[in-house]
Amino acid sequence: MASLNKSKSIEIREDEVRWSAVRSQGAGGQNVNKVSTAVHLRFDIRASRLPDAVKETLLAKNDKRISKDGVIIIKAQRFRSQDKNREDAFERLKRFIMTATQTQRKRRPTQPTKSAMKKRLDHKSKRSRLKKLRGRVLGNTDD
Repeated sequence: MASLNKSKSIEIREDEVRWSAVRSQGAGGQNVNKVSTAVHLRFDIRASRLPDAVKETLLAKNDKRISKDGVIIIKAQRFRSQDKNREDAFERLKRFIMTATQTQRKRRPTQPTKSAMKKRLDHKSKRSRLKKLRGRVLGNTDD
């Protein structure tokens, strides 16, 4: 079991997670073709014991780790040990679910200060004067 949030007690039970060992990708020496060290973690959101609000938030996310059936799939292959990869996958699952428990703060619109507006307008007028000086020079022509 893993407790996620101090304020909300959300637990992920081991029996809700399905594991499968697969071979890791990439270079790995002699072990790469013999030992299945990478781990696929599958967590069914709908069948879990998570609160309904968290389930809805997770299912509404547009994330490539969530399948159309509502299953979170995490592949861990960072370590050479299957046990460490299992721990890594479980930690990543906890962090992923933790994001669904956090609510976004509402943005309070602000306005620029008077000094900031004055500074912006001063800068604009200086740039305008500079660009006017780049124009055609009218004057004495000796032809």
